[in-house]
Amino acid sequence: MQLKLKRPIVFFDLETTGLDVVKDRIVEISIVKIFPDGKEEIKTKLINPTIHISEESTKIHHITDEDVKDAPTFKSIAKSLAKFIEGCDVAGFNSNKFDVPLLVEEFLRADVNFDMKKRKFIDVQTIFHKMEKRTLIAAYKFYCNKDLTKAHSAEADTIATYEVFKAQLDMYKDVEYKNADGVTTKPIVNDVDALSEFSSQTKNVDFAGRIVYNEKGVEVINFGKHKGQPVEDILKKEPSYYNWIMNNDFPLYTKKILTAIKLRDFNN
Repeated sequence: MQLKLKRPIVFFDLETTGLDVVKDRIVEISIVKIFPDGKEEIKTKLINPTIHISEESTKIHHITDEDVKDAPTFKSIAKSLAKFIEGCDVAGFNSNKFDVPLLVEEFLRADVNFDMKKRKFIDVQTIFHKMEKRTLIAAYKFYCNKDLTKAHSAEADTIATYEVFKAQLDMYKDVEYKNADGVTTKPIVNDVDALSEFSSQTKNVDFAGRIVYNEKGVEVINFGKHKGQPVEDILKKEPSYYNWIMNNDFPLYTKKILTAIKLRDFNN
């Protein structure tokens, strides 16, 4: 099924030095950009992370420090990359939990103010797990009846994710599903807004999910001893909490959101 688009959408995948959104860096990025008229454009690039690629990560994606020593840094391509995906919605496999937060961190480290809040996000893995609960390799076999022979190559994973997504649109077009409110609906409809909502696990305020919206639309802490409590209340009752976040290894975007909430309350 061809995806109906109001604006372009990019499917992307990252290979990285590790799995820590705060400390790790991108070593390869691949993007498949799909335009409303069905045209597709693919960009894949190795990136010098400027830090050591862990042996555990190299075993997965087979990219070594030697492979990227002459590659550009993310900072050097950040502006052109931002321009390429400007005005696009975003999709990937497990992207809402890892790839999007890490990409946002890299833009912030590069001092590129790339606004991700205006976009819709589709996580193909979330759709898959809600419907079938398997991995990308299994998803590719299940939906496309193909073997993913180059798994953990950013470009192969990105293209496979896009193909799985299109197959999901066909397979689940007539399936009914009860949402969190108990309302029966068809989950897979050919609309980016609806797909973005369906593939979201939580209503994140920051991309890492440290701060989320509760059922009343209030920003609440989503970890630790203050989990479930409104951010504004915590900042008023425990001012040192803000400094603790800012001085520890939390994502830059989480710190940016927390600062915005603090300043908003201060200015009211």
